[in-house]
Amino acid sequence: MSTKPKLYYFDGRGKMESIRWLLAAAGVEFEEEFLETRDQYEKLLQGGSLLFQQVPMVEMDGMKMVQTRAILSYIAAKYNLYGKDLKERALIDMYVGGTEDLMGFILMFPFLSAEDKEKQRALIVQKATSRYFPVYEKVLKDHGQDFLVGNSFSWADVHLLEAILMVEEKKSDVLSGFPQLQAFKARISSIPAIKKFLEPGSQRKPVPDDKYVETVRRVLRMYYDVKAN
Repeated sequence: MSTKPKLYYFDGRGKMESIRWLLAAAGVEFEEEFLETRDQYEKLLQGGSLLFQQVPMVEMDGMKMVQTRAILSYIAAKYNLYGKDLKERALIDMYVGGTEDLMGFILMFPFLSAEDKEKQRALIVQKATSRYFPVYEKVLKDHGQDFLVGNSFSWADVHLLEAILMVEEKKSDVLSGFPQLQAFKARISSIPAIKKFLEPGSQRKPVPDDKYVETVRRVLRMYYDVKAN
């Protein structure tokens, strides 16, 4: 029996992508079972695996874990990516919370209409450059360290790099006014485990396409239109 964590989700980013990022950053190999049919989803529901009737779900260390933040917290703590004490952990939680908020504007982007996508794209860039990126730029400048917390590589750094790359997909020069974040991006991207994950052929998922959207809608029976924020 494999001891690798097993991820249950769609063959696409969604809420599972940050989990893939964190496992990859920790150097942990993992397996995936992609949900492609409603029957697969119903089987997980009927088997009691989905505590709150939703994915992501990660099978790891004898547990079937749901709730994205709980899964991420467990992985970060297990692989020493969660700071050295409670104060550092609180900072990591704060910074991760900010990047999660920013990612939230992007998560449902693929499900929007063409008109709403243009509005949402502008909103994502506006939020990133006026509310979120200035915070991380100041943190890096003020303490003059390579990483966000305690001068050690942590979950906060992984999450911020993921968020930066997601926003750059909406506007390629979005970091033009943030020199600290430009340097941060280059630094974190060069860490061997991260560099490997960013290379073609890794388990990192591409920008969601129409096939991904159609699969999610079919499996979850999403028959309504998603509205822009």
